[in-house]
Amino acid sequence: MSGQDRRAGGRRGISGDVWNALALFGLTALLILGSRWISPGFGGWSQAKAILVLSSFVVVVAFGQQLVILTGGLDLSIASVMTMGGVLAFTFIGASSPALLWGVPGVLLLTAAIGALNGIGVVWLRVPPFIMTLAMGIIVYGATLGLTGGTPRGQPSPLLSALFTADLAGVPLVIYLISVLAVLGTLLQRGTGFGRRLYAVGTNPAAAHIAGLPVRRITMMTYVISGASAGLAGVLMVGYAGGATLTMGQSYQLPSIAAVVVGGTSILGGSGLYLGAVGGALLLTTFSTVIASIGIAEGWRTVIYGIVILLALLLLREELYVWVGRLAARPGGIPPRSTPSTAMTGGNK
Repeated sequence: MSGQDRRAGGRRGISGDVWNALALFGLTALLILGSRWISPGFGGWSQAKAILVLSSFVVVVAFGQQLVILTGGLDLSIASVMTMGGVLAFTFIGASSPALLWGVPGVLLLTAAIGALNGIGVVWLRVPPFIMTLAMGIIVYGATLGLTGGTPRGQPSPLLSALFTADLAGVPLVIYLISVLAVLGTLLQRGTGFGRRLYAVGTNPAAAHIAGLPVRRITMMTYVISGASAGLAGVLMVGYAGGATLTMGQSYQLPSIAAVVVGGTSILGGSGLYLGAVGGALLLTTFSTVIASIGIAEGWRTVIYGIVILLALLLLREELYVWVGRLAARPGGIPPRSTPSTAMTGGNK
């Protein structure tokens, strides 16, 4: 039985991963509505729209990160690759609209190539993902620093800025973009042969290899997609901020992992859904926005943020659903603790 089948928890029609994602969306909505207690200006569509825009970068980065984690890996080069993508877009695309047509694909190809190098190191050179991607992140950051001389120079692209300033039916265009990405990413995992092979590789690579699946190629492809996702997030950040810095990606390394894990993806691989990672990104961004508005010092905000992530992981564990289900099915309610004597003798015969 696969991890996803176990997570179904006996619910027919909707898998446990989808229920987990819906729970995260519901918690996000409740948190936004509850923020009215902090300020009367909160809890409305304007706040929800701002949170959706701010979470778009984590949503994009988490797409590639989640694919890597599904195979049991981890990509720690995301921050540096995102920075390089943003710096290149700011430097070479600039205010020229025609340059956007070749500039964005060029940036994505380059960052995908960086991801391919990560994949080569992990798959063929057998370097642990943690070490390989961390080293690649240092190399990429150093290359970006050398390219810019410490100060990125360029001009923001009006078309990229329009993704965040223009809207359709009162909704910023970037929200449509991440909505499409969420649907396509979920369909890729659940509705394609690549997605099914991906879960098989993450669940048991040895068994997948014996079954004839191209384990190395699938694993490497996840790192390629992760690199491209980080590059795209960097390009979008340039449109949002109107510029690029050498630290623009640092704030998204840990949130990309946290969103994926809070979204229900097993850090050991083989179980999870991108829709859950989207819900995790929305919930964490909402909470971060709310606690920042309270005026708490940065250090304590970080402590609270970490506690919330830990609580979310504990509350959304599969074992909790199983325990609640057994508790509901048990006539006597909470099962009694076994005494040492009964544990050793197996109880009264």
